[in-house]
Amino acid sequence: MMAETVAIIDYGSGNLHSAHSAFVKSAERLDHSPRIVVTDDPEIVRRADRLVLPGVGAYGDCRAGLFAVPGLVEALTENARQKANPFLGICVGMQLLATKGIEKGTHQGLGWIPGTVVPLTPADPALKIPHMGWNEVAVNEKARIYGPFSDGAGTVLAGHAYFVHSYHFVADNPAHVIATTDYGGPVTAAVLDGNIAGTQFHPEKSQHYGLDLIENFLKWTP
Repeated sequence: MMAETVAIIDYGSGNLHSAHSAFVKSAERLDHSPRIVVTDDPEIVRRADRLVLPGVGAYGDCRAGLFAVPGLVEALTENARQKANPFLGICVGMQLLATKGIEKGTHQGLGWIPGTVVPLTPADPALKIPHMGWNEVAVNEKARIYGPFSDGAGTVLAGHAYFVHSYHFVADNPAHVIATTDYGGPVTAAVLDGNIAGTQFHPEKSQHYGLDLIENFLKWTP
């Protein structure tokens, strides 16, 4: 039996070394040994069993980088939307799931989870932008039974994770928001729709909490 392949998408806008290291470390905990690859090859992406889309930087730049790789968005869409394989977006990789992002202009996203990425506007003016550092992640009831925040046996991940962002995802349907954090008001920390999940925080930088979430993602069967 061939090892499962987890493809971390390289489009010039991600923490690829950190993400790869964290996924390899989490994969070592499993009974099976998935193959973790960093790639921009549409054929590898099309055939992968799980997909990870990292993202660091401005929404428009990340969007441009992703769409600039010939065939990559089509391969992602076929794998995640048509085959319904597990997908995880991280930081701007999560934000790209939205309909559009408003950062230095308006940029169309993938549109897989309807919503808009807008500037953070904390109610407390003393809170700095970007939101940077450790903050609590509170999961809701949907996450307790489904998705990477659950291990499938009733144990739910709730704790502290590492955030770095100036914009946040406002989902059209609140049911798609499965976790929030508080930064001068509620801020989307994670989204979920079927096999499509995303985290605003960086699991690869969130120590044991992040490794646990990645492990859950590697075991997740939507």
